[in-house]
Amino acid sequence: MKSKEEIFESIKGGLVVSCQALPEEPLHSSYIMGRMAYAAFQGGAIGIRANTVVDIREIRKTVDLPIIGIIKKVYGDCPVFITPTMAEIDELAEEGVEIIALDATERVRPDGKVIEEVFPEIRNKYPDQIFMADCATYEDAKKAVKLGFDCIGSTLAGYTEESKEASLPDFTLIERMARDFDVPVIAEGGISTPEELKKVMELGVHAAVVGSAITRPLEITKKFASVVK
Repeated sequence: MKSKEEIFESIKGGLVVSCQALPEEPLHSSYIMGRMAYAAFQGGAIGIRANTVVDIREIRKTVDLPIIGIIKKVYGDCPVFITPTMAEIDELAEEGVEIIALDATERVRPDGKVIEEVFPEIRNKYPDQIFMADCATYEDAKKAVKLGFDCIGSTLAGYTEESKEASLPDFTLIERMARDFDVPVIAEGGISTPEELKKVMELGVHAAVVGSAITRPLEITKKFASVVK
């Protein structure tokens, strides 16, 4: 297993491609996500963000790249669904995922706790694991750094009540995070063009994640189809 420093160095200044497809989407298949990851690798990606252990296992068959692993799971009407409980953390840690990402917003989690209560327990259980905080606001990021997350992302900007007015990519948030915090910042969320990615990287982030614009042909097709209807 590589050290934290080696893992962060391997993704520095590069593009991480999110290869995910939910059950209701046409490309939902671990095999397809494995091929998608291989295509991303051939195109120049230096990391993959993936959902579920089965997808991660398939992706590992095709590429030897650092993986940001998550498990999306809905518990009732709880709004927190990105790696929401210790059960999902355990699955990803057992699989040996390089970076585990989880919702680090101020929202109440399925167990009735908030991130300040659960992350110390997670860190105590997995002291050597790299954890990424999926944040929606500057305050989320500040709290995540204080709690000891290894890296922070702008993943959830625009997706919470507190951040719903944000336009994506949230360049302002990303710039403040990169400027003010001394942990790696991973830009993520709404990066739709190479030009936007270039602008994000110029803000001083450690790496950036692009998903829908590369790996969700249904959504990409909708954008094109909308202009000819």
